[in-house]
Amino acid sequence: MGASTRLNEVIRQRKSWLDGFMAYALPEGLSEAELRDHIVTLDQLLYGLWNLGENLVYAWTPLPQGLRLLLAPHPLLTEYVQGQSQAGGEALPAAEVQRRSRLLDEVLAQPGHLADTQFERLAAEFGLEPVQLALPFSPSAGLGLSLVAAIVARYGIRLVEDRAVILFDTVGFSLLTPLQQVVQLNSLSCSVNAAYAKLLDREININFARTTTGDGFYIWNRMRGIEANVELYQLLQFILADNALARERAQRPESVPQLRAAFHVGSHYEFYQSEGLNPTSFSYLVGQVTIELARMLERALPGQILVGKFSTLMRDEQDGQQRRIDSLGFVERARNPLKQLGGLNLGGAEIDEIACYLTGRRDERGEFGISEFEISDKHGLPHRVYNAKINIHRRRGEPIYLGLQEEEMHKFSTPIART
Repeated sequence: MGASTRLNEVIRQRKSWLDGFMAYALPEGLSEAELRDHIVTLDQLLYGLWNLGENLVYAWTPLPQGLRLLLAPHPLLTEYVQGQSQAGGEALPAAEVQRRSRLLDEVLAQPGHLADTQFERLAAEFGLEPVQLALPFSPSAGLGLSLVAAIVARYGIRLVEDRAVILFDTVGFSLLTPLQQVVQLNSLSCSVNAAYAKLLDREININFARTTTGDGFYIWNRMRGIEANVELYQLLQFILADNALARERAQRPESVPQLRAAFHVGSHYEFYQSEGLNPTSFSYLVGQVTIELARMLERALPGQILVGKFSTLMRDEQDGQQRRIDSLGFVERARNPLKQLGGLNLGGAEIDEIACYLTGRRDERGEFGISEFEISDKHGLPHRVYNAKINIHRRRGEPIYLGLQEEEMHKFSTPIART
């Protein structure tokens, strides 16, 4: 096989990831075909520098006709933080290790490009000579800097603080036969696809990704911000609704999983593994948010929906400002977009109303509060959570009630606080 044939084969195998980038806004005056060509051009150049996974892009800044990159082998991540001092090979002082660790986290948390001065300082700090990558188009006009950042991210590691993640867990999965496990996972996958299709009908185009846990899925929105996280919360509700309808229709109950679900926002690293000769077309997540989701569902009851306690800065897509959003404020924000989904068809009947809320006890004035729970995982570490309910009322057909009532929480935990 000649070099050109091998290159064509690599390109053919890698084209499926293109659609994942088409959710970004098209730069003015650029056709979709031109955008695709520019994506492929930049990706091919980065692929050559990536060198089968040996190197990572740590930072970048745009040029009029290209990019400047800080490129280095992946061990730099740990060698920089815990490296040896220049004098005598002695270990770095603890304060210096902490400073370097904070700096590296700041760099990995940068969602886009660095300003020139920041880029130069970081190059000096890491001891790296910047790599200049020439392009036949302007990064801003030929792709848009947010799309450039998404493409470059395939060849690096990012620390993300503000993205929501869902975890679905299949109840009693380990007790099933292998064939039943396959059938249930396929059923859950179908519910994910059906829910996504329903939202697409209303032009809610979630650029979602998922990875399997063996008995369920982590699911997240590749896009970031308040609106992106709210859209993921909508996806959660429609996945659970489709699963509930499938359980109603199933002739054999073991063919459709009973689910537990958790929704949380927290820090995690996002990276792309090597698959054959290429980075995967989808990312993987590992970090505090995935750990906490798993611990939350260790204690969750069958059918329960949990929302983790968080308070995080999220980008408001309407004005570009960062706003601090906590769990209570987030669920309240999620109510209004749900009202726009009235009339959507679900299970052969139109939806009149979708109500999502966090449960709590009624007080002496007859008003409902919100209960906060603390659970301990197998390591004895505490996790704060809320119990969520989702009620979907159909024009024809019985309502779909998802999650557990506050009255059932004595089986789960005792509230530590109420608001």
